[in-house]
This record gives sequence, structure tokens and C-alpha cells, in this order.
Amino acid sequence: MFVVNSYFLAVILCIVTMVCWGSWANTQKMASREWSFQLFYWDFGIGLFLFSLLLAFTFGSFGAEGRSFIPDLLQGTSTVILWAILGGIILNLGNIFFVGAIDIAGMAVAFPICIGLALVIGVVQNYIAIPTGNFFLLFLGVLFVVIAIIVDAFAYRRIPTEGKKGHMIKSIILSILGGIGIGAYYRFLQFSMARDFINPEAGKLTPYTVVVLFSFGVFISNFLWNSIVMKKPFTGSAIPFIDYFKKGNPKLHLIGIFGGIIWSIGIMTNMLASGTAGPAISYGLGQGATMVGALWGVFIWKEFKKAPTGTNKLLVIMFILYVIGLLSIISANLV
Repeated sequence: MFVVNSYFLAVILCIVTMVCWGSWANTQKMASREWSFQLFYWDFGIGLFLFSLLLAFTFGSFGAEGRSFIPDLLQGTSTVILWAILGGIILNLGNIFFVGAIDIAGMAVAFPICIGLALVIGVVQNYIAIPTGNFFLLFLGVLFVVIAIIVDAFAYRRIPTEGKKGHMIKSIILSILGGIGIGAYYRFLQFSMARDFINPEAGKLTPYTVVVLFSFGVFISNFLWNSIVMKKPFTGSAIPFIDYFKKGNPKLHLIGIFGGIIWSIGIMTNMLASGTAGPAISYGLGQGATMVGALWGVFIWKEFKKAPTGTNKLLVIMFILYVIGLLSIISANLV
């Protein structure tokens, strides 16, 4: 299977993760013009799971290093398999809260609060479990990123809300719940994954197998989590499942599937990078996705075109802080 043997390549893959995790929400924004996020999310889960299988049967099965996907899956213990699936179930719940918050109030509240909280939770718990890298540089980088996220939140709050202020508290609550789930799931994947990818220990799993099981957990838990929010939406009336077939068309389904593919690439590159960079650093870099999301919002979706004078200064400060934070996180494993 394909593995990462250098820290430089691991950092490159973490940047790929950052881009993917910061970009997939564009597909939801495209689809939400025609149908609800709940219907979009079914296709998202399908795309995530199917593409993880494709990666496992290609990059995860070719080459002389490590174990191929099927032999790796068959030798895994039931405990580590359940850990990986549970990680997907937890992430999916957090992600549905996150997507729901975006649907209610946009990225103005959801992205900074949710991903900022997830960044802190993920880096802290992963460093405690596997203390890889310089403690001071790693957490200094996290501090800069958190400050950048706060500045980002202030910038987004300057955008006219157009009647959505009444949903602000609900969006904040959903963002916090989403941040807890998105921050907590990663540790479960690390529990199930071997530390040495080239010569993985018996019973533990390689990254490709972990991602397939994780994606299966996301897909299968959709029948619970997504069904609940269709019957009891965060806002509005219940959404009948038949709408998935009645209102859907090939374009809408492909948009959702493509969103899942983007997220799948992000988690796969992050898992591969974590073996060399360490889970705390790889997760921390990956959650720089907030900066990528902000870039999409500023330059593509023009979310700040109605913002008052002075907002651009906040955005410049935010980007500078992010760059400093990410460079500090990258340097944590070089000293």
C-alpha cells in the first residue's frame, strides 16, 4: 500500500486535508439552492463511503509495504473495528449539527465556533495520547489559529444577517455540539490504527481500512441521525424521505456525492500523514480548514460584499494569524 515516509510529504498531505475540509461545504451551498441539507447529506454519506472503498482497493492494496485492505480487515480485532465505526458515528452526529448551523445562520457563526472548538479538543486530546512534536510550538500554533478564528467570527458578524438574528442562539448551540463531535471522533480512529504502517502490529488496522470502517459508520448512522433531523428539523417542517427521489435529479445527487468524495480525500490524507507527523499535528493542520472556508467565502461566494468598511482589515489580520499558527504547528516536529 502507499505510505508516507517523510515529514515534508506528511505536511503536504495535511495541507491537502485542510483544502478538502475547507472546501467540501461549497457543495452543500450549491445544493441548498434547490433542496434541504438533509437530502444533500444522504448523497454526501454515499460519496464518502464509496470513495473510501475505491482508495482502499487501489492505493491501499497495491505495493509491497504494509498490509493490503482485505487481509488487513480480516485480521483486525472486533474491538478496533468497532472503534473505527464508532468514530464515524460520532463524526456524523457532529457534522449534521455543523451543517444544520450553517443552514440556519451561514458560516458567520457555525464555522468559527464549531471548527475552532474542534481544533482545541482534537489537538489537546491527541497530544495527551501521543505527545509528538514540541509542546510549546504546537500549542502556540493552536493559540494563533484560535485567535484567528475569533477574528474571523468578528468579521463574519459584520455581515448583515437579513432577518436571521432570531436563530442565532440555536445556531450557536448547534455549532458547539458540532464542535464537540468533530473534535472527539479523531481519537477513536487513532485507537484502531497501527502506529507503524509499513509493519503494522497484529490486530490493529492500516489507515485505508480505518477510513473505510469510519466511512461505513458515517453512512450507516445516517439512517439514525439524518432520519431524526428530517422528522424533527432544526427549523421548518418535517421533510418526507420521498423528496429525495421526487425532488432530486442527477446534478443534485452528483453534487452531494462529490462533497463526500472531497471529505474522503481529506480524511485519507490526514490519516496517512498522522503516522509521520503525529495525530496532534496532522489534526491541527487539517483544521486550518477554517481559513480555506474563509477564502471561498471572500473571493468566490462574495459573502463580505455587504460588510461595512473596515471588515477587510479584520480579514487580513485573520489570514496573517492563521499563517503564523500553521507555520508554528508545522515547526513543532522540526525542533
